[in-house]
Amino acid sequence: MSEGFVHLHLHTEYSLLDGAIRISELPSRLKEMGMDACAITDHGSMFGCVEFFKAMKAEGLKPIIGCEVYVAPGSRYVTPTPSDKQKAYHHLILLAKDNEGLKNLNRLVTAGWTEGFYRKPRIDKELLERWHDGLICLSGCLAGEVACLIKEGKYTEADQAALWYDKLFGRGNYYLEIQSNFLKDQGPVNAGLVKLSRRTGIPLVATNDCHYLKQEDSYVQEVLMCMQTGSKMSDTNRMKFETDDFYVKSETQMRRFFSEIPEAVDNTVKIAQMCNAEYDFNTIHLPKYDVPSGFTDNKQYLKYLVTTGLEKRFKIRGAAADQEVYIKRADYELDVINSMGYTDYYLIVWDFINFAKTNGIMVGPGRVPVRVRLRLTR
Repeated sequence: MSEGFVHLHLHTEYSLLDGAIRISELPSRLKEMGMDACAITDHGSMFGCVEFFKAMKAEGLKPIIGCEVYVAPGSRYVTPTPSDKQKAYHHLILLAKDNEGLKNLNRLVTAGWTEGFYRKPRIDKELLERWHDGLICLSGCLAGEVACLIKEGKYTEADQAALWYDKLFGRGNYYLEIQSNFLKDQGPVNAGLVKLSRRTGIPLVATNDCHYLKQEDSYVQEVLMCMQTGSKMSDTNRMKFETDDFYVKSETQMRRFFSEIPEAVDNTVKIAQMCNAEYDFNTIHLPKYDVPSGFTDNKQYLKYLVTTGLEKRFKIRGAAADQEVYIKRADYELDVINSMGYTDYYLIVWDFINFAKTNGIMVGPGRVPVRVRLRLTR
């Protein structure tokens, strides 16, 4: 583990049309800078987490799995009125401490897409109360709830919001996030967060909200933002970052910026040491298929379905001398499926297809019907 600084707020190419950090290039850059851990916190998604985990592990670096989630100000089910569109959500960083935290992070992100989507995949505080175990929370960037309240001069409300998160996640699992950029509002917000920390005892953590690998890559990120917003580089009022500070900075740069608050930098290492979630690629992660009564296990039920299907086809096509060939072939295929541990997988897919055909839904070769997929995600 690096003794000095770990990036805990970083957007890869999977923060679509916003992050410009290629996962394939990140580990080598981190090693060049003497770092041996880093977090992934893409916007509202975990699409890049497995690729990131494997790439970091391959270089002997510690991957920290996280996400920058969008939190609705009220219920995730409520669609904001046109006048409230700018306040449709706040940003929040969540990092998985352990595998229970990783499961909860998966649940939160999934619910954001399936239950709370409005312009972005939004969760809410009800979901955080349900699935906060095993997670470390950072207060987020200038779009975070606490930062927004400080910008508005609502210091009492900012204290109350921060204390709510601190109580939910537990002291030592919630941090006020100060960032090392020169945005117009960042200095006053950083100062406000430092004062809030002194009033409440909630610890600080230093981040840089990385969106590109090197400082000279800021132009690439601007191009991505133009693609996202449908703008041109020549547009004077287009959405863009005010500075080119959102790159993967070194420990020296971070310590220089936060020279008066060294504990905020030290806490990045403390948090990284606490985060030990792991992906298991050696186990088949499938739901257990509950077989109907009368069958002892999934293997017996799959054999019954295969045998029944063969008998049906034999009747349709009439008696054939080569029936024994098909039966032996089916037995061989079943042995392969069962020995590989895919029995439940075949039963689950059969269940999809059977439901579709029974309900008049068209089925293509080897694909789960679209309407069935949609039904399962609701």
